Amino acid sequence: MRFGLLGPPVLFDEARADGRAGDRGAGWDAARAIASPKSRVLLAALLLDAGRAVSVEALKDALWGGEPPVSAQASLHNHIARLRRLLDDPGRLRTVPSGYVLRIDEGELDVHVFDAHVTQARAAHTARDWRRVVRECSGALALWRGAPLAGMPPEVGGYAFAQRLNEARLLVLEWRYDAELALGGPRLHELVPELAALTGEYPLREVYHRQLMLALHRTGRQAEALAVHRELRTRLVGRLGIEPGPGVREAHVEVLRGAVGEGSSKEDPHGDAHGDSEGGSKGDSAGSRDSKGSGEPGRPNPSPAQLPPPPAHFIGRTAVRDALHRTLTAPDPYPTAVISGMAGVGKSALALHVAHQLAERFPDGQLHLGLHGATEGMTPLTPAQALTSLLRDLGTEPCRIPEEPEAAAALLRSLLAPTRTLLVLDDAASAAQVRPLLPGGAGCGVIVTSRSPLTALDGAARFPLAPLSDDESAELLRRASGRDGLDGTDAARLLVGLTGRLPLALRVVAARLAARRALTPDALAGQLAAADARLHHLEYDDLSVRRSLAVAHDALAASGREADRDAARTLRRIGALDLPTYGAPLLARLAGTDEQRTEAALDRLLDVALLQETAYGRYAPHDLVRDFARERAGEQDTAGSAETALHWYAAVAERVLAAIVEPGPDRDDRRRPTPSQPGGHAAHVDTVAPFTGAEEAFAWGDRELENVVALAARYADDPSEQRAGLVSTLARLIFPYAHRRGRIAEMEVLGQTGLRVARRLGDAAAEAYALVDLAGLHFLTGRQSDALALNDSALAIWRRLDHTSWIRRCLDNRGLLLDGLGRRTEAGEALERSLEYARRLDDPYGEAVTHSHLGNLVEHTDPRAAIERHRRSLALGDELGAVIVRHSAHRDIGYAHLRLGQPAAALPHFEESLRILGGHGDWHGESRTRLGLVRALRLLGRDGRAARECAELLGRADARADHYTGALARHQHGLLLRERGHIGEAREEWGSALAALEGTDEQAVIRELRELLARTV
Repeated sequence: MRFGLLGPPVLFDEARADGRAGDRGAGWDAARAIASPKSRVLLAALLLDAGRAVSVEALKDALWGGEPPVSAQASLHNHIARLRRLLDDPGRLRTVPSGYVLRIDEGELDVHVFDAHVTQARAAHTARDWRRVVRECSGALALWRGAPLAGMPPEVGGYAFAQRLNEARLLVLEWRYDAELALGGPRLHELVPELAALTGEYPLREVYHRQLMLALHRTGRQAEALAVHRELRTRLVGRLGIEPGPGVREAHVEVLRGAVGEGSSKEDPHGDAHGDSEGGSKGDSAGSRDSKGSGEPGRPNPSPAQLPPPPAHFIGRTAVRDALHRTLTAPDPYPTAVISGMAGVGKSALALHVAHQLAERFPDGQLHLGLHGATEGMTPLTPAQALTSLLRDLGTEPCRIPEEPEAAAALLRSLLAPTRTLLVLDDAASAAQVRPLLPGGAGCGVIVTSRSPLTALDGAARFPLAPLSDDESAELLRRASGRDGLDGTDAARLLVGLTGRLPLALRVVAARLAARRALTPDALAGQLAAADARLHHLEYDDLSVRRSLAVAHDALAASGREADRDAARTLRRIGALDLPTYGAPLLARLAGTDEQRTEAALDRLLDVALLQETAYGRYAPHDLVRDFARERAGEQDTAGSAETALHWYAAVAERVLAAIVEPGPDRDDRRRPTPSQPGGHAAHVDTVAPFTGAEEAFAWGDRELENVVALAARYADDPSEQRAGLVSTLARLIFPYAHRRGRIAEMEVLGQTGLRVARRLGDAAAEAYALVDLAGLHFLTGRQSDALALNDSALAIWRRLDHTSWIRRCLDNRGLLLDGLGRRTEAGEALERSLEYARRLDDPYGEAVTHSHLGNLVEHTDPRAAIERHRRSLALGDELGAVIVRHSAHRDIGYAHLRLGQPAAALPHFEESLRILGGHGDWHGESRTRLGLVRALRLLGRDGRAARECAELLGRADARADHYTGALARHQHGLLLRERGHIGEAREEWGSALAALEGTDEQAVIRELRELLARTV
């Protein structure tokens, strides 16, 4: 079976005339029309992507436009089934996960056969094998039944596809008429009416006018030939203000001379050696290469083969290489691929590797041009310079190259139009530099490399490159260095990490290893490990990471554009601060400018690949760019940037605190300055807008906590008391966010850092804050004895400072911790004293929290009384509108019902607790609520939902590195697995849980786990 798109979509039943595959001419007569319009649309949509998956959504769009009916899915299945019945083999149309694939074998689609004829006709036309030209062109034209995709609605797409085919058909007609004019004979008389019709249909297409003039002249109708020239010239001058091209002028001269097809004109249908340049025959333009632009016939120029040698050690890039192959060999017109990425990432190597692989597909030549967009010591080529270079490479004499870039670009397009030529444009600076160099011929392909993705270059497929993988980097290092013993060694892994997996850096390291056999990989790794000297060791001969990066930075710094100069300064500030990631607000504060101007600078850094956007609005440099930026930042910049950043982070941290902690003593106490807090902090806070709510504040913390921790750790021991005081302030203000989010590792760093700085500065209040915060960390991780010791140390300081509200808070914490340790009498005493302080301070929030803790204490002996305590806490929470109090009260009521053996009563309280919490963030409360929810569901026999909730809890705990909560969840998961009969998997979960809980004070769960493991041996 065969398929047709050169006209309305059809099927061809008749097999090949001689039974052999591959004959492009046979078997295209018995077209079978498809009665159903929807089936025709479906077939067309599948044939446009023959052999590739077409998504269900794309098929729905083709069938029903933007408004598919409710029954679209079922209808689509029906249409697919109907189409399968029409096929010779229903297996041709396969269902795949992403949609449907229609298999088309070689020679079964008329478009593919047409393209094969065109390729052969082009080669014959170039060789002036006129009889073969006629044969191939006739075969191509015989396939046409009408306009491609005739009768199809616009939703099917394929506009560019149809345009390419229509243009190719016109080109085939030109070639055939050139051949028939060259061959002469009686057929010349038949050409006149055909060419007259074409000139009427295409009044500005000069080639048909030239051919009509020659046909009239060579059949003795000289006056009519001159009239055709006169009408064409009048039309061109009147409408466009231009004279006819060289091909028409040469034909005009032949007519005037009265030559009746003698000599060279009968052999060459173009008259003299030249065809039209602008707007003229695409066939003519090939003549300019053959004659070297001399105006006289001569020995043809060889096809350009300018590709530099392929890279010697090309590794990896399989997926992007395959995608480049598909792009550059696709039937779509003008395939252009842009390979982008940072300096040294291997853009040129990939381009050359692919270009050499595809060279045979572009038999008319391969052009290579360095545009010097980021070449050390060279300014980028202007479009005019680039055009001149390409035109000379194509054989155009310098005197014939137009001075105007627009005219030169038009000449380039004319020369390339009838050819299959590959252009490799290396190291482009911008889309504006590349755009005039793009060919207009459907058979050409273009590969562009640039640090920028050139997003302003319409219609290009983009291939951003990242550094190599670890395995690929190690393989490149081994091959390029010749050190086979590097395979799998620690030294190789270390070298790969220190080069950032950047191919240029790996090549430098490999070259150094190859040059000095006595230099061991371990010794070289030791040299590279010093970050301040790494770039020095990544230079060898003409290879230099530093110089490659400096080209882009220095060009920005010397630019006349404000955004470029800002970008260079921004990179230096990034180097001065050296944080994991950056956002525009921080960098704007460092620069003293507004965020809009900073975002423009960041856009430029992205464009020249000195930064990567790791997530929307978050930026980070590659490790080697980070080293380069540090080199460019001076010591004064570093100190000033650090202080500015600490001030800003401390100010925003206070805004976060205000947004996530309910109004009351807890929030007020945290905001109260300690002795080490630098002056002017309040003024900095005033420059930062408040958050609109807790969710926005938590989102800011999620983005910035990594930077906060890095700054705090780096400047905790700073000799400047100003910066050390800012670290203490920042740790105090941001810790509640980290605690509420359950960021265990970050809490450890912030707490220890805050404690160390406070003690060095002699700030007792800051020390007490840090002790309380560390106690909270230990409580979250199940180490209640350690938490109690830290809390009691803080309580002693607060008593010495006579800070009543903090005394109340520490007593409450003490009661909670003693309860967990089973020391219930002491716990009750501490909680009752905390409750007295809360009433004395008129602190209803604190009172509600203590009632909740007293309820938990009472629950051990009287769960019903505990519920009453929790309801009292809930009432206070409702009155205050305190989310955390209300959420905690419902959770604790749920646990009391579980103790009473009432999981059905407990379940709605756990669900309500999570609903109330929403996005307010309280990891401790949320995790305990989810744990209770899993228990209630398991006891109710709702194992499916219990397993899902347990998996959710495990995922959240693992994301926070909260091994304690993860262990409690695995305990419950093991019980669920046991109830399903999966004893082996249950034991694995219990074993993991027990290992994680060793060293904690969760003795009851530890005992149960040991019993479970012993019982199931």
